[in-house]
Amino acid sequence: MLDAADRPRPPYAAYHDWFSGENLKDLRRKSAEAEAFFRRIGITFNVYGQKEADERLIPFDIVPRIISAREWATLERGIEQRVRAINAFLHDIYHRQEIIRAGRIPQEIISKNSAFLPEMVGVNPPGGVYTHIVGTDLVRTGENEFFVLEDNARTPSGVSYMLENRETMLQMFPELFSQLKVRPVSAYPQLLRRSLADCAPEGTVGKPTVAVLTPGIHNSAYFEHAFLADQMGAELVESHDLRVENGRVAMRTTEGYHPIDVLYRRVDDEYLDPLTFNPESLLGVPGIMDVYRAGGITIANAPGTGIADDKALYSYMPDIVEFYTGERAILQNVPTWRCSEEDSLNYVLDHLSELVVKEVHGSGGYGMLVGPAASKKEIAAFEKKLRARPSNYIAQPTLALSTVPILTKAGLAPRHVDLRPFVLVSPNKIEITPGGLTRVALKKGSLVVNSSQGGGTKDTWVLGD
Repeated sequence: MLDAADRPRPPYAAYHDWFSGENLKDLRRKSAEAEAFFRRIGITFNVYGQKEADERLIPFDIVPRIISAREWATLERGIEQRVRAINAFLHDIYHRQEIIRAGRIPQEIISKNSAFLPEMVGVNPPGGVYTHIVGTDLVRTGENEFFVLEDNARTPSGVSYMLENRETMLQMFPELFSQLKVRPVSAYPQLLRRSLADCAPEGTVGKPTVAVLTPGIHNSAYFEHAFLADQMGAELVESHDLRVENGRVAMRTTEGYHPIDVLYRRVDDEYLDPLTFNPESLLGVPGIMDVYRAGGITIANAPGTGIADDKALYSYMPDIVEFYTGERAILQNVPTWRCSEEDSLNYVLDHLSELVVKEVHGSGGYGMLVGPAASKKEIAAFEKKLRARPSNYIAQPTLALSTVPILTKAGLAPRHVDLRPFVLVSPNKIEITPGGLTRVALKKGSLVVNSSQGGGTKDTWVLGD
């Protein structure tokens, strides 16, 4: 909010003036109202691996993160460039693999990667779209410096919190939205529905039927699955609601089984089809991959997209962007050591106390080491895991992440944040919602923003001019 001289930065100037005239006690009361609202409508997430309090409320901070129109325009260009490159890369590695032939990435990073699905080789998804919904995680390190932390190309979550955060702020501070000309995000569910429908298979007759496949109520993001299905006017289905019938995937209705054109799945690849992948899966649809390969259904996101957000591949993203777009990457990558390489592993082992080490297929803040915040005992235990399976890890420096203010009992205090803008991809356009989910590390000094690790969220305001 403030520059080095404690003056409000331009995007925050009007908000700072407003905040300075507010009563802190009234703002804390508003904060309690927001928490009560979230609790009443059930905006929760599940924490895996902990018996007590497995369903929790995500803490919400009422001080918005504000981004200027100029800053957002740069982010939009960089995100769109990156998403186009990811889709081109996915088509290439499941077809001619030109990028490997050109020597820009090593063969083994694809062939030995569990996220690469041989079953997708030669398959052309409807409309040529692999990643229908993308969540790009960004961090800021300076006035005009943004880095991409990771590309969520499988089943990115968090958009329901973005929408509910905004709805809450609109109810509590309506006057601010008109004063500051904040760009709206409320159209996202309608845009998602339209974008998915635009990706329906050839031969679809009439308005495409869209459904959301959820693993069920025990999934950590179940609230979001139900929320998006409701907001889109789509059916929320589980595996027992679906079956393959006459070469189509059909869902059970009160009038019998009805064919589905587009399935927005929130089930991982491994569990999608027990006849093709994990035979013990009860979360998927037997035979759905045969229907998909025959062009009878659109699956969003396409199976096999996980290779694009694999952390081992992340370090090659600048090369991937340049190879498929002919341009240098607008958004920077965080410098990354691949622990599968001996020199990198030795460096990482010698500097564990300074680095952030992540699992290649990890997510949600699980299985990672934040060296500067770890004890000697934790570092020693992690070193054993790293030596046992070096190819399972990458390491990055701890960046000097920017901070934004949160409301504490004593007033405003700085906390580290990241940003996940949400991108919709259809055959003819890429749409980026102006804003996204800002996740905030509520613990003083912490760099871990994940809700499963004690982080919270706040509304993200992109100004209109």
